[in-house]
Amino acid sequence: MLRTRNGLLTPAFCLTLSLASFTVLAAAKKKLETPGMAGRQRALHALNRFTFGPRPGDIDRVSQQGVEQWFEQQLHPEKIDDSALETRLAPLRTLRMNTREIVENFPPPQLLKAIMEGRESMPRDPDKRAIYEAEIARYEGRQERKNEESKSKEAGGSEGGKNDTTTNPAPTDPAGVQPGSAADAATGGKLSEEERSRRREAKLYADMKAEELLDMPPDQRMKEILKMPPDEQRALLNPRADKRDEVLASMSPKQRETAMALLNPQQVVQSELMQSKLLRATYSERQLEEVMTDFWFNHFNVFVGKGADRYLITSYERDVIRPNALGKFEDLLVATAKSPAMLFYLDNWLSIGPDSDEARGLRRNPGYQGFGRRRPRFPANRPVKRKANRDGLNENYGRELMELHTLGVNGGYTQHDVTEVARVFTGWTIREPRKGGDYSFEERRHDPGEKFVMGKKIKENGEKEGLEVLHLLAHHPSTAKFVCTKLAQRFVSDNPPQPLVDRMADTFLKKNGDIREVLRTLYKSPEFWAPDAYRAKVKTPLEFVVSALRTTNAEIQDPTPLIGTLQNLGMPLYGMQPPTGYSMKAETWVNSSALLGRMNFALALANDKLKGVKTGTAEVLGAAGPKDAHTTLTAFEHAYLDGGVSEQTHSAILKQLDDPQISQRKLDDSARPPNVGAIAGLILGSPEFQKR
Repeated sequence: MLRTRNGLLTPAFCLTLSLASFTVLAAAKKKLETPGMAGRQRALHALNRFTFGPRPGDIDRVSQQGVEQWFEQQLHPEKIDDSALETRLAPLRTLRMNTREIVENFPPPQLLKAIMEGRESMPRDPDKRAIYEAEIARYEGRQERKNEESKSKEAGGSEGGKNDTTTNPAPTDPAGVQPGSAADAATGGKLSEEERSRRREAKLYADMKAEELLDMPPDQRMKEILKMPPDEQRALLNPRADKRDEVLASMSPKQRETAMALLNPQQVVQSELMQSKLLRATYSERQLEEVMTDFWFNHFNVFVGKGADRYLITSYERDVIRPNALGKFEDLLVATAKSPAMLFYLDNWLSIGPDSDEARGLRRNPGYQGFGRRRPRFPANRPVKRKANRDGLNENYGRELMELHTLGVNGGYTQHDVTEVARVFTGWTIREPRKGGDYSFEERRHDPGEKFVMGKKIKENGEKEGLEVLHLLAHHPSTAKFVCTKLAQRFVSDNPPQPLVDRMADTFLKKNGDIREVLRTLYKSPEFWAPDAYRAKVKTPLEFVVSALRTTNAEIQDPTPLIGTLQNLGMPLYGMQPPTGYSMKAETWVNSSALLGRMNFALALANDKLKGVKTGTAEVLGAAGPKDAHTTLTAFEHAYLDGGVSEQTHSAILKQLDDPQISQRKLDDSARPPNVGAIAGLILGSPEFQKR
């Protein structure tokens, strides 16, 4: 059931509004259009396609500036002042760290294990050291419990004794550790009664300690937290702790990061990355750059849940995707191919040529430092003793490079080409990936000899073979067609007109893959400005959520609930495991469950029910405030949709306002003020707003 402030909105009504209106919107919108998209509609269309949605006043500003001048400005983000956004991002320190610094400050399990085994040393910095000690203590505690459980099972103690961990699942851990979390992975989400008791006691002490901490200045507070036992730290700092937000409120960004890293260092890195994406999409003045960064990340997808990529993606998006989002496609392609994040995600860092020195167990002269040519071996190519190599030629990157990054599935390549490209990229690897290492070419792993890729002979040339293949693919007609089809799908329609794709592909080839020039061709095309292109694209969950934040002029103090919203709507940030990336087509996102989830979010946002997010809903009505429900509805239709609402949607909402049988309490009640949040939420959840 969907609750409003003064009554209930039934799921049946919300689905009726969404599903029925979607079916008639295409016909109804024709009444709202002006031929050729002139004036405000032209500005709104450009804002809907080249940004994450208009903010209050944006349509007027773009109309006055001129849509084409505004678009040209967006094509050069380096000329746009974005200092306000940078101020918002400043507390997220990991965004400015290189990968090695991130690993050192927020240690992964592999580094902690190396320290426990004496292969690495503890950091001297007291804050860093506290994070390491807390994680090691938790790891040792989990191992101890594992050993106890094993002994209990061996002794037959699993049949109902107090050490039984096959029963009593903990839906809410007293210390705030949720089932399935990193801190509780070893327990399988199930805790013994003894462990429950221990954590309840830790929570009790943490609650008492919180009251003391609030009376201390931030520096002293941080010192006291670092002295606490790990269980009490976890109880104090877990997201559900009553006093956590108050304890962290006045701390510096570094102190807050350190405190949260005591709970889960890896989560700090991922959380700040996800927060930054939402903040950039919502507040950046360089909107086209953000849209294109999102587009290219999705095109060259990397999954945040895979091992070292939890640490590598920050640099991947910052140093690889964003700087090249409006540049030359070949530069972007080479940057992704050399990115540790991509090399790790598609396993190319493990790929070894079948005839390479590494595979054959041949040793080379360690003093030779040359690159790009075969290095001389020791006399007689003497084999050396080595462990059996489990790695070999890995075709993952070669296949996805051609199928998803360049040529497309019907781009004219064969399985033989996949194998040859995989041979070309042997030796493209990472130096110590779990320590945040950089790209490295290891010639000892590179497969020697000539290769043949799509009929072209690639002469033996070490690392340069890969660059030659990337150049070949970047300038191939199939790549131009495939990439331009995806761009047209993002900016025009799910099934873009072929003449438009052909003209964009022609520009792509003539201008050496210049992405700005391709976007200019798209912008100037009659297909982009055609009446049937207006609100023809269903927003993805990310586009829907961010556009709602922008149109309501929301102030985001804590993006964490919004990250959870996207998870619930089926589009977790950086969370697409297959290399295909998220779909841009409506069929993926339009279903009853998804639409109901969107309506729930819209109502929660409009009623300021999302923790850490405050909207400017009341500002729409001005100082005089709401008069009646019908006037309020009209005000929000103009504020959020520039008046472009179909008769179907308008009538459905009016019926909701007037019919107590639907809402279980008449929303249009003259005895009470209009339910502003419910009305605003219904507009945000309408089909018109869910399209761009």
